[in-house]
Amino acid sequence: MSPTTSQLSEFIRSLYQTNEFIPLHAPTFGEREKQNVLDTIESTFVSSVGEYVTSFEKQVEAFTGAHRAIATVNGTAALHTALYMSGVEQGDFVITQALTFVATCNAIHHMGAEPVFVDVNRQTLGMCPVALEAYLDESAITDGENCIHKRSGRKICACVPMHTFGHPVQLDELVTVCKKWNIELVEDAAESLGSFYKGQHTGTKARFSALSFNGNKIITTGGGGMLLCANETEARRAKHITTTAKVPHPYEFYHDEPGFNYRMPNLNAALGCAQMEKLETFIEKKRELAQQYRHFFKDSNFQFIDEPSECRSNFWLNAILCENERIRDSVLEEQNRAGIMCRPIWQLMNKLPMFKHCLHGELPISEDIQSRLVNIPSSPIGWDTI
Repeated sequence: MSPTTSQLSEFIRSLYQTNEFIPLHAPTFGEREKQNVLDTIESTFVSSVGEYVTSFEKQVEAFTGAHRAIATVNGTAALHTALYMSGVEQGDFVITQALTFVATCNAIHHMGAEPVFVDVNRQTLGMCPVALEAYLDESAITDGENCIHKRSGRKICACVPMHTFGHPVQLDELVTVCKKWNIELVEDAAESLGSFYKGQHTGTKARFSALSFNGNKIITTGGGGMLLCANETEARRAKHITTTAKVPHPYEFYHDEPGFNYRMPNLNAALGCAQMEKLETFIEKKRELAQQYRHFFKDSNFQFIDEPSECRSNFWLNAILCENERIRDSVLEEQNRAGIMCRPIWQLMNKLPMFKHCLHGELPISEDIQSRLVNIPSSPIGWDTI
């Protein structure tokens, strides 16, 4: 028997042990964060030059197993750089999922490219490799070097799956399809720091991927992102172009190619270094929270979104599928009225005005999930005491 909306409210309040407003996902700060930020202020190195930036990159490399990590001002900047480094050019097509956060498509648009939307997998909520291959079989040809859209003659350059809410996509299958069709795989791992696919951290399958440290992520730098690179030579160039392509010199300003002013400030990185020390604890507590939700919704008409098989998810945002859109709307209205922040998933990208002209395959699963999914409070239990 399904819980009523009031029973759901009572359960969530019992988890967080408060009668105050419960946010969807709150950042957690302690004394170390304050000490690090104060240290940067006192040092005066608050911008992109400072020891904390390099230290933060090294911590992320050690945790994820990535060959190199390049700190950026936000996740969109990291993804934009990943696409740039992958060779995406103006007029290219880049395949992504219709059910994603708008930043994925914004980064594609910033390249002068155009997104093409395919469906998601019901278990992962991320790009479905079967849907990807079906779209390519119908709409594309390959000359052995490039993938070409048959009707327009435009190049399909890259494919960007997103690890939705921290649940890893089917990376092995997507890698196979992309290799077959000569398409560059770029992982949007913005939401999946701490998530593993078959023992390998998300964002390390592709040559380039992007992480986010926005204020609502599992750890935060206020605003910030990270480009993960698999190759040392490419990593050096990525760092170079994200730092305005300035050639090192004691005092001269010389830039040898067009670049981006994307380097993360030391002030943000200081926060990130302190947050990385707590990441394992955050993940443990978020997985404990997911287990509580899993048990609560068991044998009900609500389906708890669980981690895919052979994966270990960070459960960045917990989610449930309601029976239908009417019940979803009721849950959203009642929980928010009760001071418990819940939200629907994003609008499908092909429904937004700036992307409604874009090509897409059949999207039955995306449309179904979009109409029924609710995100529920996901701050680590006891977040205010960590």
